[in-house]
Amino acid sequence: MVETTGGGPGDGAAEVLDRPLPEGVRRRVVQIVSDGFGGLTVSELPAQLRQYARFAPNRRAKFAGNAMAAALEGDTLFRQRIGERLREAQPELAAALDSGTPPPAADPLDVAAAAYVLRPTGWVKLVTAAGEEAQRADAERADEESRAELERLRAELAEARDHTRAETERLRAELESAKKETESLNRKLRAALSDIKRGEAAMRKVHSEIEAVRAESHAQVSAAESETRRLKARLAEAEAALEATRRAAREGRSVEDMRVRLLLDTVLDAAQGLRRELALPPVSVRPAETVDAVEPGRMTPKDIAARALSENDPAILDQLLALPQAHLVVDGYNVTKTGYPQMPLEKQRLRLLGQLSQLAAQTNAEVTCVFDGAELAAPVLLAPPRGVRVLFSKPGVTADELIRQLVRAEPPGRPVIVASTDREVADGVARAGARPVASAVLLKRFSRG
Repeated sequence: MVETTGGGPGDGAAEVLDRPLPEGVRRRVVQIVSDGFGGLTVSELPAQLRQYARFAPNRRAKFAGNAMAAALEGDTLFRQRIGERLREAQPELAAALDSGTPPPAADPLDVAAAAYVLRPTGWVKLVTAAGEEAQRADAERADEESRAELERLRAELAEARDHTRAETERLRAELESAKKETESLNRKLRAALSDIKRGEAAMRKVHSEIEAVRAESHAQVSAAESETRRLKARLAEAEAALEATRRAAREGRSVEDMRVRLLLDTVLDAAQGLRRELALPPVSVRPAETVDAVEPGRMTPKDIAARALSENDPAILDQLLALPQAHLVVDGYNVTKTGYPQMPLEKQRLRLLGQLSQLAAQTNAEVTCVFDGAELAAPVLLAPPRGVRVLFSKPGVTADELIRQLVRAEPPGRPVIVASTDREVADGVARAGARPVASAVLLKRFSRG
């Protein structure tokens, strides 16, 4: 249907398309506008299309298609300029459209698109006819494609039926085989279950035997570990003794000479103390000394223990420390944690060392205080008080082991007193010839002042 709007008869510009532009014709129109776009200056372009002036034709058709179609429809001057570019590009097609006889061999979509741009008389019919032709061609093409698809689907269906039939036969055969195999597997399964039950019984028996062996192994390992610790302690003591020997050799004197000299000093002091105690006059030989009689011997820590005093009486400690060349060895943390465990370790050490310094000044005895180095996170910066030797055990060596090393380092016959409540320490030093006293006895002696 063609409508006229104010133009004279035969004026194509007065014709109006009363339906949407067919999609195929619209694509050809956009391509014509994109091709003629580059021949125009920026000032000849509508304002909404100037931003696409530098685009390539294909890129313009892709991104500015709608804008170009709208400008061509609404801007007559722009359409005329595009029409001029089309006449220059396709003069034969433009002349044929002007004469009203489009070429029969031309593509209807190209003819309709050119007619839409040039607007010759009867262009609406050409556009409508091209749209109908395109729809008819599309319908025929879709019909052909549908028939081809139908034939393809029929062929696939027949092939699927044949395949299904063959697959069904194969599955039936496999099912029969699976049934037979299942029966065989069931028989094997029953036999396997019987074997499993016998195996579980044997496994339970083996587990019980393993547990017995494991318990015996644990006992042997514990005994071996205990023996290893004992041997390591003995090795550490031997290494410490070797190091002390080497150090003494480097200083030009022998450890044995030092022990003999210390024992000699002990004997001399004991003799002098005995002489003072017996109030003997300073004479060399008297006639009475030639008489065969029992002479008083020197006092030992065991003699002190035999006196009629309680084991918890601090007077025992005074008597022991009064012996010549007496050496008091203190298990530091054992004493502090017995007397004032609530205090921090640093304050425990300071308090104990202060009390030991006073005791050393009162008795003139040699005093050594031993602390466990494993209790320390870092080396202790400590100035030992006057008269007190302070020792910390090395890594891997306990304070108990260090105390036993100190006792064994003393010569036989020297009075050595060890203050500790640890029963293992007390028994060990007693076997080495030292006199153990409880930590509580030492604390009572401190409280007495």
